[in-house]
Amino acid sequence: MKSNVTVVILAAGLGTRMRSEKAKVLHEAGGETILNHVIRAALHVADPEQIIAVVGHQADRVKESVTTPGIQFAEQSEQKGTGHAVLCARAHVSSEKGELLILNGDGPLLKPSTLQSVLELHRRRQLGGAIVTTEISDPTGYGRIARDSSGLVAAIVEQKSASPNQLAIREINPGVYAFDAALFWAHIGELTPNNTAKEYYLTDMVAILTAHGHPVAPLLVEDETELLGINTRVELAAADRILRSRKTTDLMLAGVTIENPDSVLIDVDVQVGQDTVIESNVQLRGRTRVGGNCRIGAGSVLRNCEVADDVVIFPYVCADASKIHSAFVGPFARLRMNTEAAAGTHIGNFVELKNTRLGEGSKANHLAYLGDATIGSDVNVGAGAITCNYDGLHKHPTRIGDKVFVGTNSTLIAPLEIGQGAYIAAGSVITKNVDPDALAIGRSHQAVKPGWAKRRREIQEQERS
Repeated sequence: MKSNVTVVILAAGLGTRMRSEKAKVLHEAGGETILNHVIRAALHVADPEQIIAVVGHQADRVKESVTTPGIQFAEQSEQKGTGHAVLCARAHVSSEKGELLILNGDGPLLKPSTLQSVLELHRRRQLGGAIVTTEISDPTGYGRIARDSSGLVAAIVEQKSASPNQLAIREINPGVYAFDAALFWAHIGELTPNNTAKEYYLTDMVAILTAHGHPVAPLLVEDETELLGINTRVELAAADRILRSRKTTDLMLAGVTIENPDSVLIDVDVQVGQDTVIESNVQLRGRTRVGGNCRIGAGSVLRNCEVADDVVIFPYVCADASKIHSAFVGPFARLRMNTEAAAGTHIGNFVELKNTRLGEGSKANHLAYLGDATIGSDVNVGAGAITCNYDGLHKHPTRIGDKVFVGTNSTLIAPLEIGQGAYIAAGSVITKNVDPDALAIGRSHQAVKPGWAKRRREIQEQERS
């Protein structure tokens, strides 16, 4: 059941201090964009009625980056402040009743539990609203919280408009608000740009509501890192470290062994099963899924992969968008897009597969390239074997039946089909289809000239003397 909560996320800014041509909310931390982290936190708050993201700079790119379906977008074509941004969302609001949760789009560390707490505070106190605050040692750049004698928020004073005494306040506004929606929309028209920046400040709504007898309560959060806003690349890196530390902690508490947690990079959407061991310097990226009782070797990088239970991936394997049901992969193997290794397969050192299915029990133990191939079960691929799948214009498939033996240094020139049980002699160049159970030999005849090497050495010695 949907709650009567409307969420507005302010994501229109460019972020000049990022020194980037890319909108700030498109930058990534923990393997996900900043904006998607904020949306993720909002989604966990009692299933909101709607989520509206206010976009501006690079609006189309920001919209395309959102991975959650059903998000609505409002455009702020002119940057006239945070209050103006919320006004831009008003036309998309389905109901001006209930609760209005407003979030800055640059806070990827925000926890759903904090959002739930600020909503509960608002409901319990029955005031005009509630806002999240925190205390930091250096509040430069943040709006300061001015409290009244009863401890409620009298006003939020922006850095640009603060007096010297107000600048000394360490309690700041990180940009998380819960308002009574009807009161908020009834009074938002009272915002004015009477400040040094000539902008409509959302923060002025606190003083406006208070003046109408609807004060706002503060929720002081002790962990200031949760409320870190991203304004620079340094802050982005700090957020990335925190998100990844949270992820490794959650995995270890769920039964995953991580041998050196500080060395691994695990994205927030990754899933890992119980009793899996992750060695040092591993990267699990995107939406990778690793089963239980696996071992992921040092230095391996898996992106958007599916790994079954009981798989051993030796060190320095690189895999992208692949399904790995294999018993053993690596070391130093590469599995590229749309590769599938069935159960019981062995993919050894310096073997590369691309858009290839390796059937159950098949082996390519070393030094092979298999591209655009469908390989049956119990196939042995010798060292140095390759499928020549590209003619300079088009990719062509190779199909290898069950129980085929592909000899060392064989070159299979696609399009090609090798029948079940066939045998490809070592060093062959195969250009035509091979029937089942046949032997294919594609190499020139060997010529041996007795004594030739000895005579050559004698001639060389005469020339030197």
